[in-house]
Amino acid sequence: MTTRYSHSMPFGAETRDDGTTRFRLWAPSQPEIRLVLDGGKDDAQPMSKQADGWFELVTDKAPAGTRYQFQLPDGLAVPDPASRFQPEDVNGPSLVVDPKSYEWRNTDWRGRPWEETILYELHVGCFTDEGTYDGVRRKLDHLADLGVTAIEFLPLADFAGRRGWGYDGVLPYAPDDAYGSPDALKRLIDEAHGRNLMVFLDVVYNHFGPEGNYLSAYAKSFFTERHHTPWGAAINFDGKDARPVRDYFINNSLYWLNEYRFDGLRFDAVHAIIDDSKPHVLTELAETVRRKVEEATPGRHVHLVLENEANQAHRLVRDDDRLPPHYTAQWNDDFHNTAHALVTGERAGYYEDFCDESHEKLARSLMDGFVYQGDPSPHQDGKIRGEPSAHLLPQAFVSFLQNHDQVGNRAMGERLSALIPAERLKAITAVFLLTPQIPMLFMGEEWASDRPFNFFTDFHGELADAVREGRRKEFAKFAEFSDPEARKKIPDPNEASTFNGSKLDWDAVSEPSHAEWLSWYKTLIVTRRTRIVPLLSKIGADSTAEVRNDTVIVAHWPLGDSGRLTLVANLGDAPVDGVDAPDGELIFETAPSVAADLKAGRIGAWAVACHASGTGTA
Repeated sequence: MTTRYSHSMPFGAETRDDGTTRFRLWAPSQPEIRLVLDGGKDDAQPMSKQADGWFELVTDKAPAGTRYQFQLPDGLAVPDPASRFQPEDVNGPSLVVDPKSYEWRNTDWRGRPWEETILYELHVGCFTDEGTYDGVRRKLDHLADLGVTAIEFLPLADFAGRRGWGYDGVLPYAPDDAYGSPDALKRLIDEAHGRNLMVFLDVVYNHFGPEGNYLSAYAKSFFTERHHTPWGAAINFDGKDARPVRDYFINNSLYWLNEYRFDGLRFDAVHAIIDDSKPHVLTELAETVRRKVEEATPGRHVHLVLENEANQAHRLVRDDDRLPPHYTAQWNDDFHNTAHALVTGERAGYYEDFCDESHEKLARSLMDGFVYQGDPSPHQDGKIRGEPSAHLLPQAFVSFLQNHDQVGNRAMGERLSALIPAERLKAITAVFLLTPQIPMLFMGEEWASDRPFNFFTDFHGELADAVREGRRKEFAKFAEFSDPEARKKIPDPNEASTFNGSKLDWDAVSEPSHAEWLSWYKTLIVTRRTRIVPLLSKIGADSTAEVRNDTVIVAHWPLGDSGRLTLVANLGDAPVDGVDAPDGELIFETAPSVAADLKAGRIGAWAVACHASGTGTA
């Protein structure tokens, strides 16, 4: 059985069995390209010019471990855009890597079905004091014991500096050297698989970061002025020369899935990927990935998840076997935004779209997935947002109460546990972990970590000033930061203390208050794994949800012909009378009295109960 994996790419540096290395670069804007090995610019070797802007060179003088750059006619030496590793950061030379240097141990691993997924999002640099792949690896037992089934990393693509969220990456094939070597990342994934944990990666295909991207110097047509994004000129997915651009990102997905054995990818902000051609690059990518993965490893589970402000339900359809031909699920920001507005009362920013009638909107999200399904968005001046989603299975949505965006894009990076009373947090956590949508936790959430998670970067000079002032200006419209002096208290993203203050405090886990929260989450996760997950294959798209007495949400998910899953949640500050007890067996209650109270026709404040009928266990 094969224990060493690689993804063969049409570009970059490829080591060969005969001891040679092939270098290939797409540089249609340049008449010639030279290859620089180990800094020897005076001995740069001319690359052979081929058709359609390609340059190639095969040599026996560049084994694994060789540093290399591509030299343009003006003398500028640039990294390989398909570099597998950058030992000196984004502006330095690339490293020839033999992808088969790591021997995998858990070679029988084929992933896990999507229905079993309980995601745990983490930032490698902040998850432990070490801030490395090895640091995460040493905490795998904690994650397995918690009961989650999948880890999701924020982007790892090489970005400028030593600190960053990863969304300013410029070399999508190179895992950032701040966290360790490629083999250290592979060992982490391998050992996660050994603990029955899937591993997902967040990838960014909508833009490149502001420092270290040299593509426009030799491949101007990689970008287009015909479309624009919040980051400037769009990536050229649909114009002249778009084929190599599309292949660059499609191969990137296959590279992470095949060479690193990731079990899934989360595609960042795909609403900012502009493509007027057919098929859309997202469609081609999904179809290509699913076909090639199945050809290489029949029966392997690979999950493709979107972040999509546009709420495009058509990307999430299932076939007759309930399998996704394209994308498995989407992060459901509508669920988060509604739940957050409901439990905190916040109304600023995009919460404007969710703060009114929040119980009704949360019920709609539990029933249909999206809240905005072709509805006008007040926050976006009435812009129509979303597509009808009631026909989709609940598993087409990833729900969450916290993530890197929703915590880190707050001015002070506060977690939900710092914003609301414990009874509210317990109730809304029960709702999100016991419903059929796929749940995701954010690192430290499971013990109600006191540490903030702030936005941080490692830029310098004018760029650092622009990022700091831009962030503070962004919050000027919020009442609490309308005063310039108040805005100065917002942490500077470029200060090392902002990054270090965002690291988890593992010593706190054993403190009584945090240990109690950890026990709470473990209990809910065990309940989900043993009682909810076995029902998911029976749940269709014909769920119902309604609000009673203003604050009580009653949601039903039919289980084929055999019964239904029912959630009753009073998300309000006062007890409510006149609420019927659900049919079936009690699965979970947030307090020992909830089910008994329901039998008496009432439900307490911030109380939740989940029942199932017709499951063969009552």
